[in-house]
Amino acid sequence: MYDLAIIWDWIAFSVRWLHVITAMAWIGASFYFIALDLGLRKAAQMPAGCHGEEWQVHGGGFYHIQKYLVAPENMPEHLIWHKWQSYITWVSGAALLMIVYWVGGELYLLDPTKAELSLWQGILISGGSLAIGWLCYDFLCRSRLGERPTVLMLLLFLILVVMSWGYNQIFTGRAALLHLGAFTATIMTANVFFIIMPNQRIVVKDLKEGRTPDAKYGKIAKLRSTHNNYLTLPVIFLMLSNHYPLSFGTQYAWIIASLIFLTGVTIRHYFNTMHATGKGPHWTWAVTVLLMILIAALSTVPGHETWEEAEARPLSAYEQRYVVADGFEAAYDTVVGNCSMCHAREPVWGRMQWAPKGVYLETEADVARHAGQIYLQAGVSHAMPPPNALQMDAEARETLVAWVRAARSQ
Repeated sequence: MYDLAIIWDWIAFSVRWLHVITAMAWIGASFYFIALDLGLRKAAQMPAGCHGEEWQVHGGGFYHIQKYLVAPENMPEHLIWHKWQSYITWVSGAALLMIVYWVGGELYLLDPTKAELSLWQGILISGGSLAIGWLCYDFLCRSRLGERPTVLMLLLFLILVVMSWGYNQIFTGRAALLHLGAFTATIMTANVFFIIMPNQRIVVKDLKEGRTPDAKYGKIAKLRSTHNNYLTLPVIFLMLSNHYPLSFGTQYAWIIASLIFLTGVTIRHYFNTMHATGKGPHWTWAVTVLLMILIAALSTVPGHETWEEAEARPLSAYEQRYVVADGFEAAYDTVVGNCSMCHAREPVWGRMQWAPKGVYLETEADVARHAGQIYLQAGVSHAMPPPNALQMDAEARETLVAWVRAARSQ
């Protein structure tokens, strides 16, 4: 029964692997088509309705690409649709969010020092916020603001700042940034599923039935595609942030996340301009560097509870289960003796400034809260502690395994 924890961890790893693979495919295709679109050139004797063309060389061959703003006169028999990369990226990401932050919500999602929430309430906020976010964004795009893209983009940024602050008021730091990324990625995939693909299907249907497609469908899809282009890089940062406590282990994590969206704009503006004109505006790199310096400065402001506050906080029901289990005292001594020099609110090992992944293993509540990870990282595997830092003997690892198994058998 206890090996279910190992199986579950491998399921999470496999889903994360799938998520990364499909995200690479989606983002790569997106960046390619943006660069292609901006690099099109007019040429003599282009077919009727052709907006521009481009010649490319890759892998020993030459490619001749032409774009039609509405559609060609005759629909080709073989037409490739770019959609599954987006869909599978979102589905695998949603599955990963459920595995890590819903099933493991007591550890990774909820922060009792911020808000007293039950697990089901946290899950409801987690999933509901993603759906409501898309509905609000879609409403704004369909309104008159859709004709004012700059104003709409500024309003979207304001919404993201508010969501960043809101998530950080109730979730753990790492969950807050991850959910902001999921919030944004949901908008991006929904753009593809509900707007871009249906509009393309309308154009194809009109062509097949002999009607002239309305250019408005392409215009609408282009607006949503542009939003996706500028949101991509911040989403990648937010998805990686849970591996770096400096990004989420501060009271200003919500500002860091907000500023990352600005860096996404400056970086993409440089490349979009370069693809269109052959030369990018170098000021964007200066702005990006200044933003990253500000982010680095904000990351040094602590955001976690002190040792005294952690020691005084009452145990949750989840933590209590492991504290009262047989073997806890020996396991606690083992963890403190082998792990707390790094996993402390003020680490004392080497030049470490922050506990790895923001995991603290000092108080009884800390150790009980992270029992599952201790079991996997230092019990059934030898991943922790790092062998060049400290050698943990087999007896100590068996102590940890016995304690967790005793707690789970109760």
